[in-house]
Order: sequence, then C-alpha cells, then structure tokens
Amino acid sequence: MLMSPSTATLLGVIGMALLAISWFGRNKSMTRIAQLAWVFVGLYFFNDSFRYLEHDDVVLVIMSALTLPMALAMAWWEGQETSEETRKALNWARGAVAFAGGPYLLIAHMPWLNVLAIWVVASQSAWMLRFSGGQDIQLGETWVNTDAGVVTWDAWEGNRWFSAEMIGEYPIHTELILADGSMIGINFVLACTALQSLVVFIGAISVLDIDWKRRLRALFLVVAIIHILNLFRNAGLIWMHLTYATWEFNGLSVFDFGHAYVARVVSLFAMFLMALIMFDILPELHKHILRLLKPLTARNSKSDSK
Repeated sequence: MLMSPSTATLLGVIGMALLAISWFGRNKSMTRIAQLAWVFVGLYFFNDSFRYLEHDDVVLVIMSALTLPMALAMAWWEGQETSEETRKALNWARGAVAFAGGPYLLIAHMPWLNVLAIWVVASQSAWMLRFSGGQDIQLGETWVNTDAGVVTWDAWEGNRWFSAEMIGEYPIHTELILADGSMIGINFVLACTALQSLVVFIGAISVLDIDWKRRLRALFLVVAIIHILNLFRNAGLIWMHLTYATWEFNGLSVFDFGHAYVARVVSLFAMFLMALIMFDILPELHKHILRLLKPLTARNSKSDSK
C-alpha cells in the first residue's frame, strides 16, 4: 500500500473536515485549505485501490486509482482564475464530497454505527423476502475480523466507537440463517446497505443553494427510492441463492454471479436514472456537474475541430 490504512484514514478525516470548512467559508478566501483537502481526500481513496487489488475487484481498483489524479486536478483548478459560475460549482463540489464522504467515513470506522446499519438493512431485507412469499430468513451471529482471527461481536474487545484500521475487505459481517437455525451461506456486510449510493446523493443535494422545501423533497425521494430498491435487490439475491443452489456459470454460483455482475450493472443503471430524475427536479445540480465537466468537453471540442 502507499501508506498504512490508519494513516490513510487520518488523512481522509482531515481532508473531509477541511473540505467542509472551505465550503462553509466559501464566501472568503479558502483556496489553500481546499487544495490541501483535495489532495488528502485523493490519497485516502487512492490507497484503497491496493486493498481492492488484493481481492481482484477490477472495477473498484480502477475507480479508486482514478481518485488521486482527479483530486489533484481539482486542487489545481481551485487555484485558477475562474468565472463566478465555475467558482460556485467548485464550492458545491467541496460540500458535496465533504457531506458524502464524511458520513460514510464516520459509519465505516465507527463499529457501533457499522453494525447498526447492517442490522437495520439486513432485518428489513429478510422481512421483504418473507413478505414476498420467500423463506423465513433471520439474522444470525455478527462477526468481526481481527489480527488474531474472526470473533463474535459480543466477544470482541476492540474499540467499538472508533477504529482507524479495519481488518479485511469486510471487517464486520452478520450471518443470515433460516428459521430453524441452519446456515444459508450468506453474510450481510456494510456494502449491502447501499450506504455508498445514499451518501453520494445526500451530499450532492444537501449543499445546493436552494430553499429547504425543495431540498427536503429531493432528499426524501432519493433516500426512499434507493433504500427500497436495495431491499428488493438483497431479497432477490437471497431468493436466487436458496432457489437455484446448484446453478453455476464459469465457476460462479448464482449468488456470486448475481452479486458481482447482474446486481452491480442494475444498480449503476438505477443510479443513472436517479441522476436524470434529480437533474429534472434540481436543475442547479445539473448545472454544477456540467460546469465541472466543461474542461473535458472543451478538450473534446478542440480535438473534433482539428
């Protein structure tokens, strides 16, 4: 890795805090603070690319690796003379990243919040499966990865309020079991809560310069739709795993194939549709994103003209 996970986490926390400070002080000169913040945030996410590489997750490796050059580009752009509209877009980007990444870091590195998010969404996903006529799925034991091995949540003696360095790709996971107590071979982790998708939209919408009624309506719509769709996704994956236990494709079970490929493609498509809906409801959001993409479109226009 580029640096230890604990060091990267510290840089990430400082970077998010500085971005939030620069957003709150956007009417003042906060350029240097924002530039430093972008670099710290980029280093934090870039460091994760090495962890994903160990788990052969090519998509996340590429996405994480791109964050550092993108962050450096944002830091450079912050120091340039820009129009008022571009400055507003850059200020929005500061707040969007700070209020999306900040809560995610908080939940991911506070074991109590991590476990609470897993329990809430896992229990609702199990209820959704039962409600739709599927099997009676319940929550089993919650486990924590440690240097000495995997231990139960009740037996874990680590700091439950903050942990800078979580062990493994999924440090905390909860088993799903049948009503009779038999295992079904699926563990529920933080990534199953759709928290990443939620915080992206929450951060982007919460810092828009609009009236609070429009903001609340948009946030309610986003949170409700993403959460309900995620419950259907989780329930569907569990149902397929239990129904087509012997199905296999290229060495992948139906759950692995559905989780790694089908569900991911469907989720990205749903995120795209959600973004289009938000662009229609909140034209200010669309305007900021187009302004931030202007250097890329301008470069393409020059290339086409040549």
